[in-house]
Amino acid sequence: MVLDDSAPALGRVLLVTSDPLVRAGLAGLLGGSGTVVTVEAGAPVDAVAWDMASAPPPALGPGAPPVLALVQGEQDGRAALASGAAGAVLRSADGATLRAALLAVSRGLVVTEHGFTSLRPAPEPRPVAAAESFTPREREVLALLARGLSNRDIADALEISAHTAKFHVNSILQKLGVERRTEAVVRAARMGLVTL
Repeated sequence: MVLDDSAPALGRVLLVTSDPLVRAGLAGLLGGSGTVVTVEAGAPVDAVAWDMASAPPPALGPGAPPVLALVQGEQDGRAALASGAAGAVLRSADGATLRAALLAVSRGLVVTEHGFTSLRPAPEPRPVAAAESFTPREREVLALLARGLSNRDIADALEISAHTAKFHVNSILQKLGVERRTEAVVRAARMGLVTL
């Protein structure tokens, strides 16, 4: 496999595996485009590729480089992340995927295999403004949203411009921490701002 020479350089990667064939294969996959692969203990490294199936976990003390675990499945990925790994990808990952994952963990990102949905952190809920933070006009717009009116219809009902109606709707969505008008109406109803 030939890696893209325009890709950012990864730096030094420590391969943690007791299997010399796996070590040689990983070194071959990562050996292109300026990547330096090292297996010497104690050498400074940017990231660690840990083959979970054939080696004990590397020491993950303070100041340790980020670890990308090569796992057999989602359960192994969960165990690797619980032990302090910054990422988990399948052992069968191709060179480009492996290199991209190592580059990502070396830059402080958390990486999981695409299919490992239970390992992905839940999105942080967006903050919701207090009911008192809505202006009287926003409350009027909310009531019209609850009736299913479009921005144009809201503008006509309140005798304001369509641009101003859109501004109020966007402000309401932001204050309620939602992206869709329907979500806004549901959340506003739960907060007692509108009656359905």
